[in-house]
Amino acid sequence: MFAFFRFKVIQYFLMEFTTKRLNIRPIRIEDKNALYEYRSDPETYKYLSFVPTEVKDVEEFIHRCSKDFNIQGTWFQFVLLLKGSQALIGDVGVHFLDTESENKQVEIGYTLNPAFRNNGYANEALTEIIDYLFTSLKKHRVTASVDPSNISSIRLLEKLGFRKEAHFKKSLFFHGKWVDDVVFALLSEEWTK
Repeated sequence: MFAFFRFKVIQYFLMEFTTKRLNIRPIRIEDKNALYEYRSDPETYKYLSFVPTEVKDVEEFIHRCSKDFNIQGTWFQFVLLLKGSQALIGDVGVHFLDTESENKQVEIGYTLNPAFRNNGYANEALTEIIDYLFTSLKKHRVTASVDPSNISSIRLLEKLGFRKEAHFKKSLFFHGKWVDDVVFALLSEEWTK
């Protein structure tokens, strides 16, 4: 039992990626203020289900995130740090879906600080994470759920090779009203092309 627990802790700390401009690592409690800063911005949270009203909300969010990667039915949260300054500029969530598909399907979500948008950072981070999901973890399918008015997010997904699979009309009760939900997906064989 002890050896198994130890392996999981080591696995958590090894889940770090480096790209040309970013360090990507698991979320930590010391990230709470930076996350609160951009996730409490009205222009940013209009597309987010998690809207913190105080830093304590972010602390609770961090504690709820899985500490282990690739556990069915959990969300694992990464943060994006600029190389050099180590400024936290965004986050990426990976949801290991609780399905009967042998943990072969995941959902992604992403948020970027408005000051760092339109510089390719989200594309860079998602490319690294998605590549790991498909090549190392042998996932079959990655999905993303998007508000159809979030044009920049849709463009990002299309640039990454995602296809629009469904448009559900007024299927989510979100921020006090019924809204549409668009689902994009990417299969492993589409990623390798």
